Amino acid sequence: MINYDDILSERVKSIEFSGIRKFFGIAETMDNVISLSVGEPDFKTPWAIRRKAILSLETGHTHYTSNSGLIELRREICKYTEDTIGVRYDVKTESLITVGGSEAIDLAIRALVSPGDEVLVPEPSFVCYSPIVRLTGGVAVPIVTKRENLFKLTPDALRAAITPKTKALILPFPNNPTGAVMRRDELMEIAEIIKDTNIMLISDEIYAELTYGDKHVSIASLDGMRERTIVINGFSKTFAMTGWRLGWAVGPEPVLTQMLKIHQYAIMCSPTTSQYAAITALSSPEVRRDVDFMVSEYDMRRRLCVKSFNDMGLDCFSPEGAFYVFPCVKSTGLSSAEFCEKLIMTKRVAVVPGEAFGKSGDGFIRVCYAYSLKHLTDAFTRIDEFLREIK
Repeated sequence: MINYDDILSERVKSIEFSGIRKFFGIAETMDNVISLSVGEPDFKTPWAIRRKAILSLETGHTHYTSNSGLIELRREICKYTEDTIGVRYDVKTESLITVGGSEAIDLAIRALVSPGDEVLVPEPSFVCYSPIVRLTGGVAVPIVTKRENLFKLTPDALRAAITPKTKALILPFPNNPTGAVMRRDELMEIAEIIKDTNIMLISDEIYAELTYGDKHVSIASLDGMRERTIVINGFSKTFAMTGWRLGWAVGPEPVLTQMLKIHQYAIMCSPTTSQYAAITALSSPEVRRDVDFMVSEYDMRRRLCVKSFNDMGLDCFSPEGAFYVFPCVKSTGLSSAEFCEKLIMTKRVAVVPGEAFGKSGDGFIRVCYAYSLKHLTDAFTRIDEFLREIK
């Protein structure tokens, strides 16, 4: 009889399943659950994008594209990138279409990291960074961001984390789960530390358009940073295209060439139908209006969430980006996991414990507000009842 424990990869076995999906999975087995756990827009993909996808199928565009992706889409991505963050990339050698932003992150880490290399990961942050680093044989080094600093990466914390083994720094801003945003002056302080090192930056900017207040700034736009930054973005969040699985990376040719090599063998190319649809996503004025509407709706929901949690007595800072709030539950005397488990079991509301995003997230919960106002207000009514009952 085969012993699977002996044949499975030790690195893979050491990786835990996502804490986000854990509570989403529990919610699926229960009735009358209000889930605020998954970071997915409740809006349908804009019709102009869906229409282009349908047309591409009707006209027979069902074959492989080049490994890098449709040249027409890469042109639109490079134009969009120049328009939004002010950085120009070569269409042919410095852009790559991927299966979601998640694949782009995976490719960037695998192209850079060798066994023993250290990758700095500000936490709390999205669940994929550290596991991917570990799968390469690298060492994920968490940098704790704190509530008193609005969960931003500080220069002192960065300096303290750098060692001779540091290969790369993840910049996960706007941040999932905290909603933190790094502004230009704050990024300049980070750039000043990095500029005289051999450290690469992986800037995950999937929420770049979902900022409230000042416009998003990419560290790649700062002096000396373009040649050491891989910018990751995609269509899932801004364009409500989560199921289309399409993202991109732009960056210096020597790194993108190695990322393409991995993509070529592991994936071949991104979904053809999604690529044709994405051209319209980036080029259509109709879609632009749809995106502006969605962002304004998220902003309204954001303000509702912050006020609701603070009114309930849970400290909740006002996030400046993405579509999450990160209220503190320490005043309840419960850990974040205990809070979430009791809440879903007694009130049928699913949220995610902050520790799913790194140990420093314990004592906080992530609540996604990419849901309708009724969905949110019903959930808040139940959470308020829960808090009254556990006092």
